[in-house]
Parts: sequence; C-alpha cells; structure tokens
Amino acid sequence: MSPSRTLPTFLQSELAQHNTADSCYVSIGKRVFDVTDFVDSHPGGGDLVLEYGGRDVTDILKDQDSHTHSEAAYEVLEDSFVGFLATEKIIDTAVKSTHPDNIVPLPPNQEGLEELKQNGATERRPVYSATGMSSEEDLTKDTDVLDDYKKHKFLDLEKPLLMQVWYGGFSKDFYLEQVHRPRHYKGGESAPIFGNFLEPLSKTAWWVIPIVWLPPVCYGTYLARQGLSGPLELAAYWSLGIFFWTLAEYLLHRFLFHLDK
Repeated sequence: MSPSRTLPTFLQSELAQHNTADSCYVSIGKRVFDVTDFVDSHPGGGDLVLEYGGRDVTDILKDQDSHTHSEAAYEVLEDSFVGFLATEKIIDTAVKSTHPDNIVPLPPNQEGLEELKQNGATERRPVYSATGMSSEEDLTKDTDVLDDYKKHKFLDLEKPLLMQVWYGGFSKDFYLEQVHRPRHYKGGESAPIFGNFLEPLSKTAWWVIPIVWLPPVCYGTYLARQGLSGPLELAAYWSLGIFFWTLAEYLLHRFLFHLDK
C-alpha cells in the first residue's frame, strides 16, 4: 500500500459540512484541500472562499470573468491537500465491484482504476493546471512541434531558440506560463539554441567537465597550499569555499532565475 492511501477519503456530504471559517474544505475533481488557514489571507476576501466552502472549485479557479488563478494558487492548494473525494460514480463502482477495497479508500490501485475507467468514473486532471498535461505519462511524450507552435505562438522548436526569444516581445506573464509548460523534443534531444557553429558548445558530455576543470582546480589548490600552515587549514578553506559557492548558487536560482513576480 502506498503512503498516499493513508489519506482519508471523503464523501460529498462530508465535504459539504466543511464550509465555515473554522473548517473550510474545497475540492478539485477527486482531491480535497483544507483552505481554512487561507480564508483570512485570500486576496479577494475570505467571504469569497467561504462561498465555495464544501464545494468543487475547478470552474471558479479558471473563470476569467472572476479571476483566472495563476500556477502559484494551485501550488498553495497542493500544500493544503488533505484527502480524496469519493464521487457518486466512484461509490457506485465500489458497491458493484467484487473487490471494492481496490477502489476505496482512494486513490485506487491499478485494478480499481481499470474498474473506474470501465464505469466512466475517472477524470483526466492535469498534473499541473498550467501545463495542459493530463497524466504523468503525458509528460514523457514527444511534443508535436508544429501543432505546439500553431496553438501557443511561442517558440518553433525546429528553429534556433535564442533569436526567437530575443525578438519575441513576449509579455512576462505569457513567457512564464509557456516556460512552465513541458515540451519534449525528439526523444529527449535538445532543441537548437544557436543554429550555427556555436551549437556544439551548448551540448557538453559529462566527462568534459572534469577534463576542463580538474587541472586548474588542482593547480589552484597547489598554489593556495603554499601560503597556508597545513592540510587542516587547506581543508577548512575548501569547505568554506564550497559552502559559499553552494549558497550563492541556491540564492541565484531561487530568487533570480525562478523569480515569477
């Protein structure tokens, strides 16, 4: 049994009872989220959250007239994931099944999932709502580059990417939406970046790194050793250098390269 099956399974009547400021749950498809702590901090006001307490919020999260929610909103929900919702079709399938324990408690095992599919009780929920992917398997499929370009008007993966991005004129919101949408190019190959003699420089085999960097690192260590008192002091400086370099890398990636707002 997987750890995820230890989460509770709610009936729709049970979900509906959690509609107050003291206990506010919502669902997206078959997943239940406890948003009680989010009621007071919701940008649109707590009353809007309570209005949908105990109900499914799939449509309202995508409603452009109300407010189309960003990927960050879905990430907040993921942190509040508390269980699964057994819909009427799921309950009906479990009642008719000769092995209901394959279906409930949710999520079902592989045999239970097949029964749910046969009864039309499954849903194709995107792994992440901004990606358009419907299952983990979809994340490994090669992207139809022509169809993708026609649909999203972002980048043509058959042409060099650098100049497309440089002259693209994309808005920040559009760019962030698109770079978070998985695209898989020709069985895992890299899409062209430069499209000229510089292209080989964008592809580096793992063994090139130690060949290029080990000699200068060893020579630098040798020079540093001349001015230090002993191996312990050298090891201390090495450890300190690795610590600060790792910290700098983390801060750059966390607060600069992954800066969404």
